[in-house]
Amino acid sequence: MNAPTLPRPIRALPDQLISQIAAGEVVERPSAVVKELLENALDAGSSQITVRLEEGGVKRICITDNGRGIPPDQMPLALARHATSKIASLDDLENVATLGFRGEALASIASVAAVTLTSRTADAAHAWEIEGSHNGTVSPSSGAQGTTVDVRDLYFNTPARRKFLKSEQTEFGHCAEVVRRVALARPDVSFTLSHNGRTVDHWMVADMAKRSAQILGENFAEARLPLDEGSGLLRLHGFAGLPTASKARADAQYFYVNGRFVRDKLLVHAVRAAYEDVLHGDRFPSYVLALDLDPALVDVNVHPSKIEVRFRDGRAVHQFVFHAVQRALAQTSATAHGSVPSPLPAADTLAGGPLWRPQQASFGAELNPHYQPTFSPSPFGQPGQGGGVAQSTERYGALFGGERRADGLDGTAPDGSAALNGGGGFSATGSYAMPQATPYIASPAVMAQDEEFPLGFALAQLHGIYILAQNSKGLVLVDMHAAHERILYEQLKTALDEQLNGAAMQIQSLLIPVTFYADAVEVGTVQEHADTLQTLGFDIAALSPTTLAVRSVPALLKNADAQTLARDVLRDVREYGGSRMLIERRNELLGTLACHTAVRANRILTQPEMNALLRQMESTERADQCNHGRPTWVQVEISALDKLFLRGQ
Repeated sequence: MNAPTLPRPIRALPDQLISQIAAGEVVERPSAVVKELLENALDAGSSQITVRLEEGGVKRICITDNGRGIPPDQMPLALARHATSKIASLDDLENVATLGFRGEALASIASVAAVTLTSRTADAAHAWEIEGSHNGTVSPSSGAQGTTVDVRDLYFNTPARRKFLKSEQTEFGHCAEVVRRVALARPDVSFTLSHNGRTVDHWMVADMAKRSAQILGENFAEARLPLDEGSGLLRLHGFAGLPTASKARADAQYFYVNGRFVRDKLLVHAVRAAYEDVLHGDRFPSYVLALDLDPALVDVNVHPSKIEVRFRDGRAVHQFVFHAVQRALAQTSATAHGSVPSPLPAADTLAGGPLWRPQQASFGAELNPHYQPTFSPSPFGQPGQGGGVAQSTERYGALFGGERRADGLDGTAPDGSAALNGGGGFSATGSYAMPQATPYIASPAVMAQDEEFPLGFALAQLHGIYILAQNSKGLVLVDMHAAHERILYEQLKTALDEQLNGAAMQIQSLLIPVTFYADAVEVGTVQEHADTLQTLGFDIAALSPTTLAVRSVPALLKNADAQTLARDVLRDVREYGGSRMLIERRNELLGTLACHTAVRANRILTQPEMNALLRQMESTERADQCNHGRPTWVQVEISALDKLFLRGQ
């Protein structure tokens, strides 16, 4: 055993040691130094910033800006602890509008590295320089207006910390990522990044669209949705990546609050929830989003690196971000970037009856036993068992003005006979007819309407799984099951929402309340958020300081395990101010219903049915993906087909 040490008297720590302790939090690695100095440069009103690194930032970090500069008499204070020009009172702290405000960064950096500060104001005849710490001497120097902070030999006086640094390339990667984050937030500022004397990145002043394309790549630029929504004191703007731009890792997610990059779990959860219906479970969305709000409504002084924030009304912020992103993603359909045809009326209504039966049939019959189909059943089905696309051929013909067309696309041949009779529909007597191959010849007048109908017109069915269609760009391949599944899923959600609109939450009281052990946090959540839980359909009461009782749950979730459900809801309410558990479980049920009801593989569709499916895809929100996140259609451009056959080479 070690010998007992003699007690030491309590004494004040020297300033240098205090700064080195603070540096453990502020200066975690070279990238933290880059972040702090970039924030200072932006707070100084810079429009041009140059970042020079050597050996991953360990040997040297030099950042030059063209901002306001620092007067020579204030330069020693700039290197002193808790000295800043950005706040002067508690009121300023509660309304922080700058990126930096603590006055710790430069002092902490100077305590673990050799720092040289050179600065010149607009009215100064020349620049001034100070080395080391606030005890250094200010001397004349050369330089343009602005400030240069030169940091050399990071952790030279704390070798134990230096041992924990990674390889040069790893540290440089972290520094480059910090520069990218800051550059994305400020497209109005030009940035230059060099490493070991070689320029790595250079971004000129541009708009957000161009800057995000430069940093995140053309793949993101070609698959993103612009977003700009406001509500009261909140504004969310930026770009949300399409589900096709999703990645296997969450390394293309940039969220800013009042210009500050944050990684806040409340905001991440809100965005992730918005992508829930269109993204596969193991994929991560890409986005660049900026939330602007009154500084008094957010506390940025809750984390040493200021990467986390706390909102005064977290639930309101969560709901605003969720709905804004969800509305943007609703544009993910074939008509998102073109003219949108008039929405087609739904062929089904939710008028009671069981929501689920195990057999596959037309989805209208699943919702209402008295449902009468309005579409042509499959020619290979049995009477009463047909389940085609929820769109009548009459409605499809109505898209062309209800007039008989010379090319036979309205179901009649040019001579007036039924072109599709014997081609997969009802005969004049109402009996089923075997489908016959009917050539599809689109007239120039029809092809001219491809801009109005982005998915074009059906040509054929491939292996009973895919629909081949032709549009002005080339070939369109549609997964008919996935596409129909999305159409049914959106119609089911809409119908259920309309039926429940304004109705009170259906509650299932438990005959015997479910009791379970709860910790103090869970009990406190029940007492603090009782109204929110009641709104969600839960009646949870505290029987003792360590016991909770679930007395009622939403009727839709009556078969779920009450204890597990209660714990999940309490966690969501505690962390995000609310819970989407009810909506998520409801959507799971509707998704299962849509999946089992949608047209299956090896189901032969008539040409009008295939075209009807294309038209419904064009008028359905989020139609680019099924509710499992899989794509529903792909475009093969004519140029790609030409390359396959070496045409024009």
